[in-house]
Amino acid sequence: MAGRVFFFLQHATYEPAYQAASMGITAAAMGDDVYFVFAFEALRQLIRGGFGLAHTERERTEAARADGLNVPTPARMLEEARALGAKLVACDTTVRICGFSPQELNGTLDEVMGLASIWRLTDGARVLTL
Repeated sequence: MAGRVFFFLQHATYEPAYQAASMGITAAAMGDDVYFVFAFEALRQLIRGGFGLAHTERERTEAARADGLNVPTPARMLEEARALGAKLVACDTTVRICGFSPQELNGTLDEVMGLASIWRLTDGARVLTL
């Protein structure tokens, strides 16, 4: 049974990015409506191209193992999920707190929306925070 799934992302290092991206692409492939909601460091790293990069020795080891297993990077899984219909969004206020304007995120995000809109979309959805 398809539904809506929200991944609220505040962190963007390898481990949380992998968890969100791998679950998100799986949910999208299974027909769920998937939303990745980016905030703070996750938003900044997405914009800078650093989403899912390893930041510790443990994460570098894990990323190397994943590469050896031919597991796609978190950034690639995110893009593949997006190709399956997943949406990358952020709250307008959070975007501004992080020092960006909604207009400059066109293309990086599918939509910048108000928190009330995000809140309404979560009604009846599965919600995960990472």
